[in-house]
Amino acid sequence: MTKYLNFFDFNQKVNYKNELLSGLTVALALVPEAVAFSFMAEVSPLTGLYAAFWMGLITSIFGGRPGMISGATGAVAVVIVALVKTHGVEYLFATVVLAGIIQILAGVFRLGKFIRLVPQSVMYGFVNGLAIVIFMSQLSQFKAESAAGTSTWMQGNQLYIMLGLVFLTMLIIWGLPKITKVIPASLASILVIFGLVVGFNIDTATVGDIASIKGGFPPFHIPSIDLSWETLQIIFPYALIVAGVGLIESLLTLNLIDEITGTRGRGNKEALAQGVANVVTGFFSGMGGCAMIGQSLINISAGARARLSGIFASVMLLVFVMFGSSLIEKVPMAALTGLMIMVAIGTFEWVSVKVLNKMPKSDILVMFVVMLVTVFMHNLALAVLVGVIISALVFAWESAKRIRARKFIDEKGVKHYEIFGPLFFGSISAFNDKFDIENDPKEVIIDFKESRVSDMSAIEALNKLTEKYAVLDKTVHLKHLSQDCIGLLKNAEKLIDVNIIEDPTYKLAVDM
Repeated sequence: MTKYLNFFDFNQKVNYKNELLSGLTVALALVPEAVAFSFMAEVSPLTGLYAAFWMGLITSIFGGRPGMISGATGAVAVVIVALVKTHGVEYLFATVVLAGIIQILAGVFRLGKFIRLVPQSVMYGFVNGLAIVIFMSQLSQFKAESAAGTSTWMQGNQLYIMLGLVFLTMLIIWGLPKITKVIPASLASILVIFGLVVGFNIDTATVGDIASIKGGFPPFHIPSIDLSWETLQIIFPYALIVAGVGLIESLLTLNLIDEITGTRGRGNKEALAQGVANVVTGFFSGMGGCAMIGQSLINISAGARARLSGIFASVMLLVFVMFGSSLIEKVPMAALTGLMIMVAIGTFEWVSVKVLNKMPKSDILVMFVVMLVTVFMHNLALAVLVGVIISALVFAWESAKRIRARKFIDEKGVKHYEIFGPLFFGSISAFNDKFDIENDPKEVIIDFKESRVSDMSAIEALNKLTEKYAVLDKTVHLKHLSQDCIGLLKNAEKLIDVNIIEDPTYKLAVDM
């Protein structure tokens, strides 16, 4: 009988079998990725493994998304490699600590809510681009060292064996769940390939061929740097980027897992946990990190839904490093390569391809721009930022075209302009074209019941409009302004002087 336990989440049931087996699978897959990202950042493999341990453990216990896996990531490695080359690993550790402090502040000030500004088209581009990056990163496993010390593509039997093992891994992951879900397909594929390679003495690359993972418990270490203004000037830009990349990737991964599981994570809590994890990692010889979308999908697809899987994965990773390195180093890279390719296939949002002809052209543009930036620049923060900016500009342009005015003259001879649509910097030109200043009567009422004054550009536009009426000795009244619009006008009373018609019974829906 399956046992359940409330573990840190009082409303969450934990399935021991799924959590432990999923955690073991994640731990096995974490090893080569942490090592690979260490090489990318030009630091020791243990620096990446220690980061994976601390990031995974702390965020699994205290994070805002049960089931999500954190560790050393390529996004962070890309940022810090230049710092390591120019100033050394001690500056890296200090940078990771500072990045963690920035993330903690982001969580304290509840900045995680700004992830709501990321539109679906950006999410599609981010996820699809990341899937391509994950797939392309596996192609290096099909290269071998030549006698001259250079990497060349595998040929002959070496290539056929590698392809065969990779495809067998993918076949098991695809087919086993259709037969049974007693054991996670990812773990089963690793065990089957491991058994075949060892049992038939097949000559193929293993984890040990990449680097040795043998080590001890992460040592406490205060970064050996000068505590000076010059040092802060060096590390702060890198820390800010690491913090931003980490938060963006973590919160987007959180949203993705939310969609898959039909539950809701807590972004600000995750930001706090990521920050604490990076601070601890920096003091324990780690390279820092954030959420890992590939490992998170492995975990979720294997049935994990609670914190126990991430905790167990982190503990097992450390066990591998301290006690089981000789065994783990024999795991075939073909099995892990096949596993990550299946993760890439599962990560890709295939629905975005199916609805491509139904999406607005602007959304298609945003999706492809984000995807291309992710693939070719490996900068997820920049990709998301570019996508959000393009989406915001498109929205502003479309909103600017929607401003309208309904005009009529009442029985008293007063002309009314009923404005529809927001008045902001983008719609000012269209707004000004609605008025016939020279031919209007002595008194004009501009009704904002279906509109709102949004920014200083709108206030300045109203100022210039009323000045033009005043030159012709005509009076302008503003009617049905919401409280926030009135507040804007009062703050700018030195710029504009108009008559506001108060209506105590009127409220906009946004002010309720």
